This record gives sequence, structure tokens and C-alpha cells, in this order.
Amino acid sequence: MPPVQQFNDLQTRRRFLKGSTMGLGAAALGSLLSESTPAGEFGKTHFPPKVRRVIFLFMAGAPSQLDLFDYKPQLQKQFNEPLPKSISNGQRVTAMTKGLEQRVAPSMFKFHRAGESGLWMSELLPHLSTVADDLCIIKSTNTDSINHDPGKTLFCTGSEIPGKASLGSWLSYGLGSLNRNLPDFVVLPSAFWTGDQANIQALYSRLWGSGFLPSKHQGVSFQTSGDPVLFLSNPSGVSRTSRHRMLDLVTELNEAHLNEIGDPEIQTTISQQEMAFRMQASVPELTDLSGEPEHILKRYGPEVHKTGSFARNCLLARRMVERDVRFVQLFHRGWDHHSNLPRKMRGQAYDIDQACAALITDLKQRGLLDDTLVVFGGEFGRTSYCQGKLTPTDYGRDHHPRCFTTWMAGGGIRGGITYGRTDDFSYNIVENPVHVRDFNATILHQLGIDHNRLTFPFLGLAQRATGVQEAHVVKEILA
Repeated sequence: MPPVQQFNDLQTRRRFLKGSTMGLGAAALGSLLSESTPAGEFGKTHFPPKVRRVIFLFMAGAPSQLDLFDYKPQLQKQFNEPLPKSISNGQRVTAMTKGLEQRVAPSMFKFHRAGESGLWMSELLPHLSTVADDLCIIKSTNTDSINHDPGKTLFCTGSEIPGKASLGSWLSYGLGSLNRNLPDFVVLPSAFWTGDQANIQALYSRLWGSGFLPSKHQGVSFQTSGDPVLFLSNPSGVSRTSRHRMLDLVTELNEAHLNEIGDPEIQTTISQQEMAFRMQASVPELTDLSGEPEHILKRYGPEVHKTGSFARNCLLARRMVERDVRFVQLFHRGWDHHSNLPRKMRGQAYDIDQACAALITDLKQRGLLDDTLVVFGGEFGRTSYCQGKLTPTDYGRDHHPRCFTTWMAGGGIRGGITYGRTDDFSYNIVENPVHVRDFNATILHQLGIDHNRLTFPFLGLAQRATGVQEAHVVKEILA
């Protein structure tokens, strides 16, 4: 093809992208617009939303449901007995326990009934027990993945295959922004944890990435030291006024480039640079806790004073949703307890118990829990058989995707209930299974989104936040 014709064809395609305002993404977004209640800058949701914001407390490494929520007292009588073959039923296991004898390991922790609802809660969660009547505990969550990387990727992006858009990015894309001075989607990783210090998997930015969606929708990860966001502060000798003039000039150049070639990612660059400038004023105010009353700080516990702690991140999450950040995701590692589980679990519970309870109480007292959904979970559960040393007070557990426990609170969710049931070994689901895709579909539903209708064309598929497989809203837990 002659170079001149090739150039003209390229310009025609660029003009098409430019003329579509937001490119093909805007065309796909048209599927969202329906007769319903307005929410977000793009128009309307599929139906009236119950919530405006979500806080996702992600426990990376997979907490043991048997030691926190799924009370199985009858297992005490089967200590160190072989797990019946009729229960394991040939289940796929990890390489760490493949071929080894599966010996039953009951939880060493005591359970008690909490709240007026009488939910069973572990002794490791005394603070969370005080808000039991606000919790919907889902004991029948299940997943496809038996290893950490695909498990976290599936939960966060709807697919085990890396490169898909994360849930927070879908919400930013589909619902728009509630606060022009802060990102739609913020990620708060814990800088430290009290449990396992050795067997730790990395967190990777694709868990909050935008995948095939425009990059403006990716999550912004706050740093645990220095500036909360990289390059937030101006260099020495650069004033805010001079930075503003510099931004104006760069924006003018970018707009000229956009008009010339029509690449929608240039518009993303312009928007993100303008957001970064506004964040220089909004983020320091957001992360400054000096104005928080002492009784609020005390409620979150002593760790709230440590930058990067889970407790401090919970308080920051409350401040973010107070300022209408759409989606806040906390990542707390240290839950991969293949050995020495009781000691490590005590440390992890210390990290999260008081902070989770404080977050729910704080939101409730401020009238924010009604339109904020708080969710809690990890990538899968743990086995009822032991891995490694087994004594009444020391044991480990392997990965278990067949059943694990998650919970939801606020945002139109029925509190003080359990949903789903596992067998006597917390090994198989016997009632009301909830796949992670169903879990995410329910989150989207509470935000007014039909997960089947929010799509984006990519690789020949109508991609969805819940993946391409079937998913269902768990309507029985909705208030």
C-alpha cells in the first residue's frame, strides 16, 4: 500500500475514535443507560442502587473458616482420625499435601454466640462479635482456584486469566466519579501484619488494574511511607503556582496532540494529570488524622497510630467513603497458614478484629453504613485436615476452594444472618452455594448494576466484571 494511502487510512480510523467522544468504550457503555435512578456522571444505573460506595477488605493468603466463623464442634471427637474418603471424594489437592494422609484437625479455638442474632463467632474475634447483628456471614462461598495467584485474580477481576479489568475499575468505568478531587478507586495495602512473616505471596498491580478498560479507571495504590501517592509533593523550588502553569502548558500540548491523532489515551493522560494536581490538595487533607477525635482513634485500636497498619487503613477507608470515593480495597497479607496456624492466626486476628468492628460502628454512627457496602473475604478457605505437625494446639491447613466464609455488612444487606451451610467437616457445601462470581454480582447489584449488561468488547467476547461464565445475585441475603 502506498505510504500516502496508508497515512490517510490511519487518519480516518483516528478521526472515528475521536468522533466517538470516548472511543469504543463509550459505545459499550451505552448498554448501561436504562430507565432508572441517575447515579454517576455517565447517566443512569440499570435499577435504583442501594449503595453508593464499597469497602472491600481482602484477606490475602486465605483465612481458615474453621477457626473464625464455621463452627464444627463435632470434629473434636475425630481428632487425628483419617478424613473419610466419602468427604474428600477425590478432590484435587495442592502439591504440598498430595499423596499424604489426611488427618482431621479440629479448631482449638472456642466459639460463642454473639448479638441478638446468636451468630457463632470465634474467640479470636471479640470486637467483631459486638457487631454480629450487622453481619451477613456467607459460609458457602466457593471458587475454582486452588492456588493463590489465580484465586486472587479470579476474585478481583472475574477471571483466573491475568489482564482482565478489576472490580473497582469496572465501577469507575460504569458509574463515573462521585468526587472530582479524589480517585474513583483507591487501594490500601497493609505495610505489615502480625501473622505469617515467611510464607507471603506478593500483591500485584493487576489486581487493581484496568485491563482492557481505559487506563484512567485503574486503582490508585496509596503508599505506606513517604507521600501517600508517588510524586504527590512538588520538588524543591517548585511552587504550586508554577506547577499549575506547567500543567496548563502540558495540557495544551496534549490537546493539540489529541486533535492531531485522536488517541483516547491522550485524553486519559490529560484527565489524570489534572487529577494529580487536585490531589496535591485533597490527599494531604484526607490522610491527616490530627482532626480525628481521640475516642475515634481509640475505637480503632493502638495500631491506628502506625502508618500502613490495617487499622489505620480502615480509618482512612471511612474518611474516603465520607468523601465519596466509590471503591476502596484493603489488602491484608499473612493468612497463608500451612503450619503453626494457632499462633499465626492469633496475630492476624489481632490485626483485623478491632479495626473491622470499628469501621462498621463508625460508618453506622455517621449514617454512612446505609449506603456503603462493606465486604470481607480471601481467595479461598483452608482444609479441615492437617498439613504438617498435628497436636491439639498446633496444626496447619492447606488450600481449600470448595468452601470458605465471607461476610457482608451495610448497603441493603440483611444483618445478623448466616447464609449457606457446609458439611460436618467444613469440606463440602450442602446448602446454598455462593461462587465468587455470585458474590461480585451481588456487589454490583447493590450498586444498581446488572452484571450481565455492563459489558466491554475485547478479544471477541462481551467481557463482564463477573467473567464470561454464569453468575447469580444472592437475593436471599438482600434486605
